[in-house]
Amino acid sequence: MKILISAYACEPNRGSEPGVGWNVVREASKYNQVWVLTSNCHRSSIETELKINKISNLNFIYLDPFGWKIDWSSKGKWTQNLVHLHYYLWQIWAYFVSRSLHQEIGFDIVHHVTYVKYSSPSFLSLLPIPFIWGPVGGGESAPKSFWKDFSLGDKIYESIRHLARSLGEIDPSVHITVKRSTIIQTTTEDTAKRLYKMGAKSVEISSESGLPEEDILSLSKYEISDDYPFRFISMGRLLHWKGFHLGLRAFAQANLINAEYWILGDGSQKKQLHALAQKLEIADRVKFWGRLPREQSLEKLRECHVLVHPSLHDSGGWVCMEAMAAARPVICLDLGGPAVQVTDKTGFKIHAGTPEQAVLDIAKAMTCLAKDSELRLCMGKAGQKRVKEAFSWKSKGLKLSNLYQEIANIE
Repeated sequence: MKILISAYACEPNRGSEPGVGWNVVREASKYNQVWVLTSNCHRSSIETELKINKISNLNFIYLDPFGWKIDWSSKGKWTQNLVHLHYYLWQIWAYFVSRSLHQEIGFDIVHHVTYVKYSSPSFLSLLPIPFIWGPVGGGESAPKSFWKDFSLGDKIYESIRHLARSLGEIDPSVHITVKRSTIIQTTTEDTAKRLYKMGAKSVEISSESGLPEEDILSLSKYEISDDYPFRFISMGRLLHWKGFHLGLRAFAQANLINAEYWILGDGSQKKQLHALAQKLEIADRVKFWGRLPREQSLEKLRECHVLVHPSLHDSGGWVCMEAMAAARPVICLDLGGPAVQVTDKTGFKIHAGTPEQAVLDIAKAMTCLAKDSELRLCMGKAGQKRVKEAFSWKSKGLKLSNLYQEIANIE
């Protein structure tokens, strides 16, 4: 079939949304002819990759509104503020480009892949062909009971995030996107509920994240050690909503002999987390490694036994998949994307009622896994099986191809 894919963020050898865009279009091209709309900021990396590894059935159309190219990955404050405006205008521009393309090529299906944001429209839904939206996310919120641990600035951030999402939900263009979608894939149950309230007809839960076969194979070779000290690890940006303060409090409460807690990442909460470790009198058993390249981060994962990922509103959770692929059990909150990825067979999903209850239950899970090597082994094997079946890009690509075929047959 002839598939048109909207992937504003799309870049090889990257994580996050560019990685999602690239892997989806690459896998889709194995079964169909694929045309991809993306931003010029990814052009250099894409063309370099295609010179090294040619991919048939894959065609790229680079565009930006009014020729305005913006590097969304820039750390500059103004760039980050402008990227949302650029993305909105890009969607409008992409519609007019795709309308002409459709008249010339005659697409069977159009699929919006990135950004994975449910509160922004995709104007490609206006094309007179079946439209797939997603997986989209962003409908997750930190439970209000956890806000008491946030600073004033953190509370303002959460309030602005909620306001921006609410404005998106009343945007007529978003409602048109919802109602014109043949099927909407969402990363979490929270986002699905919001879309149903907006009039969505068909919604399915599907993680946007995946792992390449080579990564799954490499991670599967990580030995499972019973050596001491027993190590817990958390990986990610040090932000208030990542919940690392809950992990530290739980580690202190578990009071495990000969155990360490490693934290990888950097961010605005760095000083607060260091101070909390001192206050809890666990600083000598907590190691902050800072932000490391992916290869070094995975080497740290190799040296640890259990991943602790107490995020309060993640749409995805790449690190959870990597840990499961490495046969490491995962302790996460029963919230957002990690709750979709992790099962009771692959780790502990902690109910997020109150911070005190969550900390107590995380501590219990830590103690349980530290003392029960058979349980760790069992959960580790189950995690590897789940990643292969549900989160390899190969398996996700096959499922996507089947979805395209089903929709084409229905139409």
